[in-house]
Amino acid sequence: MLLSPDEWEVVRLSLKVSVAGVAVVLPAAFALAWVLARWRFPGKLLVDAIVHLPLVLPPVVTGWLLLLAFGANGPVGRWLADWFGVTVMFRWTGAALAAAVMALPLMVRAIRLSIEAVDRRLEGAARTLGAGPWRSFATVTLPLCLPGVLAALVLGFARSIGEFGATITFVSNIPGETRTLPIAIYAALQQPGGDVAVARLSLIAVLLSLAALVASEWLARRAGAGRGGHVL
Repeated sequence: MLLSPDEWEVVRLSLKVSVAGVAVVLPAAFALAWVLARWRFPGKLLVDAIVHLPLVLPPVVTGWLLLLAFGANGPVGRWLADWFGVTVMFRWTGAALAAAVMALPLMVRAIRLSIEAVDRRLEGAARTLGAGPWRSFATVTLPLCLPGVLAALVLGFARSIGEFGATITFVSNIPGETRTLPIAIYAALQQPGGDVAVARLSLIAVLLSLAALVASEWLARRAGAGRGGHVL
């Protein structure tokens, strides 16, 4: 299967957007997962619902909300432009932001389950041997939940590769800048004779997503090994 230079550009951009999106959102996903797994506080149910909101909202609505917040006149967008000279509108960074928001709920869920599966008696034993909170986290908790974190990364990557609605609403369809795989497939469908390009790009999307899901399930099984279950 031979891809045209423009199609290779689409694949390269999709990989860049997806990798950047999950890399940027990982710290926030881990922090939220930790809070939801270990903390008890008023309003926890509401925080949990807000984190998972992108899963149930129409993606177009998520993209519109991003537009309101990060647009030229949005509070965050104006702040970024005034203080840092940065804009994400109609840029690949905006596409990565949209992908990150859509991947966040899945990543939080996978990481949260892996944290909840850690036997807290092991952390207590480390404390009794003189380990402080950070050392106990670094030497006991993090290694035990690491396969779940890696599974969350792969799952988020797969979700980002397929992101369409929020991206096209937020950063539009600009070749070489925001035209990722799903948007390129949609654009090809609108053109006469675009069926062959649609087939090629769809096959690439299927292969990437399938590989990511297989890797995620393999990591989840490794995380579940020894604890008698799955983290996902």
